[in-house]
Amino acid sequence: MARVYVSSVINAPAEKVWERVRDFNGLPKWHPLIRDSRIEDALPSDKVGCVRHFHLQNGDFIREQLLGLSDYDMFCTYSILESPMPLTGYLATLRLTPVTEGERAFIEWSAEFSCSPEDEDGLANRIAEDVFQTGFDALKRHFGGR
Repeated sequence: MARVYVSSVINAPAEKVWERVRDFNGLPKWHPLIRDSRIEDALPSDKVGCVRHFHLQNGDFIREQLLGLSDYDMFCTYSILESPMPLTGYLATLRLTPVTEGERAFIEWSAEFSCSPEDEDGLANRIAEDVFQTGFDALKRHFGGR
């Protein structure tokens, strides 16, 4: 099983960062790789079990299901249902923790998935850099950091 973990610090209070990322349908508002998104069956985007259907800027289509969401603990957990990536059993969590010194946010994004051994390093690196780190970099820019 492949594992990916990326973390960073954003120079904004965790509650403000959480407001930006908590909407399961809001990826196009903060992640530069996402072109559009919609929640299937007109469910609320914070209802556990809802499915988001989105396109990347390159046109690829992905479906993900929200498995857990906590405003108190500031995390969301989701799985990939359909993707052009050659993987199965993808489970990811995006989590924020307040850094009390300087009102900053510690953000971490992790995922586990299965794939063929020859695809593992490439997929793990792509997810870490192109998805997780690119998202963190966009959040840092939005909140006035590097």
